[in-house]
Amino acid sequence: MTIPPPATRPTMYFVGVTTGSSAIHRVFAAWRPMLGLDGVELAGIDIPVGAPAEAYRRVVAFLRDDPLSRGALVTTHKLDVYAACRDLFREVNDDAGRLREVSALVARDGWIDGLALDTITAELSLHAIVPALAGRDVLVMGAGGAALALCDYFAHRAGADAPARVVVTDIAADRLAAVSAATAGGDPRIAWRTHLLAPGETHDALVAELSPGALVVNATGMGKDRPGSPLTDAAAFPRKGYAWEFNYRGELGFLRQARARAAEDELVVEDGWRYFVHGWTRAIDAVFDLGIPTSGPGFDRLYEAAQRVR
Repeated sequence: MTIPPPATRPTMYFVGVTTGSSAIHRVFAAWRPMLGLDGVELAGIDIPVGAPAEAYRRVVAFLRDDPLSRGALVTTHKLDVYAACRDLFREVNDDAGRLREVSALVARDGWIDGLALDTITAELSLHAIVPALAGRDVLVMGAGGAALALCDYFAHRAGADAPARVVVTDIAADRLAAVSAATAGGDPRIAWRTHLLAPGETHDALVAELSPGALVVNATGMGKDRPGSPLTDAAAFPRKGYAWEFNYRGELGFLRQARARAAEDELVVEDGWRYFVHGWTRAIDAVFDLGIPTSGPGFDRLYEAAQRVR
């Protein structure tokens, strides 16, 4: 990992694993004139998965101390940034404190704040995919930051649209414990189950247990940050269900599998593009305080501009 040189003009960063291949570089260029950000630069900072705490602290300290660095969006490293850097933040918002993650950093004049924005991003994206979630089963494969935020939404904000049963998996017990802690005290109508997987174990049996109309979410990072899919090609999806791939780039094995079964199983299949657009507009809005809408004609124009350069 290399810390960038001091910014020479106002700059927002993208803290991820392989930021150079992200569509945000094209999308941000299209959005600049629409958002009045013509003088703003976007730059990536790559950190390998499982990096030591000092790597995250160096990045956060750089953003805090560099006069023209305005903040960042954080992807894969949300939980790790919070764990390693909590003492460096002037403030964190309520969601960050509860979920112990940050998805956006806002820096000004020697201070830096940590924000968790994925709960609202998950809600906005989910409602565009599943018209009514009430009473359905949900399988969330992976328990990283984005999955944690989705589960938090189910437990504390979905209300009458809450699912009946949510199964969350991961290969790390501490991540499953974080989901259990975040959802504790939430909607008592939801039946929660966490499932610790052995490395290399697939989700085929868990998918087979789902009721018709269920939602299956790939939040493992497999197909983007890591090769493969959490399912085998033999997996049968729930009939008339929903398959949601959180990623939009990479080999996307899960997305390929879902699309191959879409006609036979009557699936609605969605990749992570809408989540990507909502996530970036929320982060840019937090960093530059622009009042970017989450729906309606203003959001639609940004979404269409992003689609054109995808």
